[in-house]
Amino acid sequence: MYLVVVLGLMLVLPVGSVVADCLLSPAGAAIMPLVGKWFVFWAAGVRLVLAGLRQYFQPQFTAREIFDMKSDEALVLVRELGVSNFSIGVVGVASIFAPSFVLPVAIAAGIFYGIAGARHVMEPARSRNETIAMATDLFACVVLAAHVASALLG
Repeated sequence: MYLVVVLGLMLVLPVGSVVADCLLSPAGAAIMPLVGKWFVFWAAGVRLVLAGLRQYFQPQFTAREIFDMKSDEALVLVRELGVSNFSIGVVGVASIFAPSFVLPVAIAAGIFYGIAGARHVMEPARSRNETIAMATDLFACVVLAAHVASALLG
């Protein structure tokens, strides 16, 4: 189920939303603003809200299924990570109503996903779920970085 949810929120729904928005946009409209809009909403918004809620209310999942930790010592830190993810996610979801939020959320979430993905890469014995997290984190980082570069370099 983890794979389906993560792929849906990090790939299928944002790409589908970009395609739908392109079909509804006037001919010749720039695609990168749509990529930013929908990847920030789905991958940085909805994904991080859901991850944050799960990490706060069920920290055992992240500790055990993602990081392969057996003890409960890290649960307090996973909950704090959950609050951080939830906070970024709320602003990402709000970006659909406040387009000026897209660029700052893309920067913050891109940094988060890039560092998280790099940390997963360095883990020698990744679980299946950690490998999924690594791949989708790095993908989100690349997409969000492309949007940020496009927005800043015009």
